[in-house]
Amino acid sequence: MKLIYEGKTKDVYELDSDKVLLKFKDDVTGNDGVFDPGANTVGLSIEGMGNLGLRLTKFFFEKLNDMDIPTHYVDSDLDNQNMTVLKAKPFGKGVEVICRYKAVGSFIRRYGMYIEEGQELDAYVEITLKDDERNDPLITDEALEMLNIMTKKEYEILTSLTRKISKVIKDELSKKDLELYDIKLEFGRVGNDNHIALIDEISAGNMRVYRDGKYIEPFELGKIILS
Repeated sequence: MKLIYEGKTKDVYELDSDKVLLKFKDDVTGNDGVFDPGANTVGLSIEGMGNLGLRLTKFFFEKLNDMDIPTHYVDSDLDNQNMTVLKAKPFGKGVEVICRYKAVGSFIRRYGMYIEEGQELDAYVEITLKDDERNDPLITDEALEMLNIMTKKEYEILTSLTRKISKVIKDELSKKDLELYDIKLEFGRVGNDNHIALIDEISAGNMRVYRDGKYIEPFELGKIILS
């Protein structure tokens, strides 16, 4: 297989004209050995994290597919840490979408003089550009349209899907007495009709989750969700 992209937590290989293969790694994003789902660098490696991330992604993507919520997921091979997905066209050079239920992380760093950590945010959606050099800057719906990254209609679909998907995940976590504070998702245009679909992954490394006010580390979180 031809390697077409080497990412922070996954490598991407060409399969055919319609599909690619994602190879999950044990790396997670963070700074100075501390996990941070909003970071732009690999902060640490955790043995078994790739397999756990794939298992979680398989669990949630198959659940979403069964609910007729669009994703690019096709199938997975847990033994080899691989996932087959439909090819997706990015918005511009890529965007990331964050759904926030409580104020934490970069939200506090930006707006801390107006809000306290842990304050309710009611599924607030933010979109950032995938741009490591500029630390993934926030972008508005007007700027997205002006820069020909996505239309206003696509923005509305994307934010609606983000809230719907995030609620599915939030509700699933609540069954284990876990509380979702925020989660980062990715979307792309898939198929001949260019419909908007969830892409990439849903893993413990892309969310902040707490139990009784205490943060749960990604590896432990994954094990709890899948138990």
